[in-house]
Amino acid sequence: MDTDSHLIPAPRTTHQADAPNRLTPATTLHTAPGTEPLAALLRGTIGAATGLALPEGGGDGEGDGNTDRIVLRLDPDLPGGPEAYRLSTDRTLQNVAALIEGATPAGVFRGMQTLRQLLGPEAFRRAPVAAGRHWTLPGVTIEDSPRFGWRGLMLDVARHFMPKDGVLRYLDLIAAHKLNVFHFHLTDDQGWRIEIKRYPRLTEVGAWRSRTKWGHRASPLWDEKPHGGYYTQDDIREIVAYAAERHIRVVPEIDLPGHSQAAIAAYPELGNTDVIDTASLSVWDTWGVNPNVLAPTDNTLRFYEGVLEEVLDLFPEDVSPFIHIGGDECPKEQWQKSDVAQDRIRELGLGGENELQSWIIRHFDTWLSARGRRLIGWDEILEGGLAPGAAVSSWRGYGAGIAAAEAGHDVVMCPEQYVYLDHRQAPGADEPVPIGFVRTLEDVYRFEPVPPQLGPEAAAHVLGTQANAWTEVMENQSRVDYQVFPRLAAFAEVAWSALPAPAERDFADFERRMAAHYRRLDALGVDYRPPAGPLPWQQRPGVVGRPIEGAPPNR
Repeated sequence: MDTDSHLIPAPRTTHQADAPNRLTPATTLHTAPGTEPLAALLRGTIGAATGLALPEGGGDGEGDGNTDRIVLRLDPDLPGGPEAYRLSTDRTLQNVAALIEGATPAGVFRGMQTLRQLLGPEAFRRAPVAAGRHWTLPGVTIEDSPRFGWRGLMLDVARHFMPKDGVLRYLDLIAAHKLNVFHFHLTDDQGWRIEIKRYPRLTEVGAWRSRTKWGHRASPLWDEKPHGGYYTQDDIREIVAYAAERHIRVVPEIDLPGHSQAAIAAYPELGNTDVIDTASLSVWDTWGVNPNVLAPTDNTLRFYEGVLEEVLDLFPEDVSPFIHIGGDECPKEQWQKSDVAQDRIRELGLGGENELQSWIIRHFDTWLSARGRRLIGWDEILEGGLAPGAAVSSWRGYGAGIAAAEAGHDVVMCPEQYVYLDHRQAPGADEPVPIGFVRTLEDVYRFEPVPPQLGPEAAAHVLGTQANAWTEVMENQSRVDYQVFPRLAAFAEVAWSALPAPAERDFADFERRMAAHYRRLDALGVDYRPPAGPLPWQQRPGVVGRPIEGAPPNR
């Protein structure tokens, strides 16, 4: 197999050579200044899989008499931005087994992922499966850089908690696909997943629910086991550091003013106490849009400022320049009935409940900006007026993202009709808990993040794109794997590679390359959906979903 012809995502340019190379027990690793921290990562992946020690050779490997070496070094002049890299495995050209040059350490790290693919699927295992194997590298020079600076995956751990080790595993999977943003959805009606020391009841109460709806909210089935969990502050620090080592930014999401019943259950004074008995609320056990939203009081603002102070400490600016505050699906009925909310609308001279929500978003935009961070929220934050410095996650389609970009605001394109990975992958009755539109591997591959109607100036505000994995009907890691893969591989190529227009993309070639990539996923232990359909144990017969028929609206 010509391994270099099976790369995912596809690189910008590949130059074949006639001199293949190999790694041997004599291979050393040379880290030029600025690349030293990458050595442990290379040994922990390629070294572990091959069984090669890859001892340090020092410097850049020039003139030490050893022609069998891997060299990592920086070349700030590489075109293509900070994640650009050049990888050469042509022995006659470079006199090394592999030379990886990056515009920055992030670029070198992306090149390391390509080197791993060149070695074959067995290079994705945690230990050697064949003693004494020869590790051959095709002779090739690859010059590569990403199309977008924001290439993300959102993982919802609020609806179904994923233990810390599972999160770290997903960071490895993100890194292997050259994605660079991890959107960490930490709070919702069904659970609060991050320890906040000044408000201990957020996890003592808010992290646990007594039972869980099994399937879509219309399902009559329940899982009667209590469900919950949370990350301690040291867990969060570990996750953030692990991501930073892999040159992945983390975007924590703390939902407000909607999707907040778990917080209200823990601290009833946060809710609209003049409308409902908030002290009777518990952490929500079903799915959908919840009417219990935060009260627009000074106490609520001060409470969430306290939450965010600890969040900013846990997610430092160099890893987390953006803080996501949700802002979506906030029903206004309680505010319409609340004297407190109506008094606030009159006091501020607002035009109604939509502007009241905008006022809350603007408050936290100002608060975060004063601390060197940027607010990002779901596209409902456009309603009632967009906060001046805010960026938008355009999820309900392209329309809100187009409006925001044309108004000069930065946008991350993640329309639910195309890149919500909780949506079903095929129309068959054996798809487990089928939700939403059919979004096949090919559909994701033909997704275009930049709408053609955007002019160049507005298009420049599209920071990139993100796939979202909401976990209402994904009760464990295996189910998350099934929904996310293999479609994340197609999404990764859309986000990284310079592809032609959607109709002109060579999906047949992508499928050919996926034959090798499935073997990589096998080696990584990913429970992906097989091309022929779900395996018997991946199905969920009798569990009600909510399939939507027909093609999704192009909006």
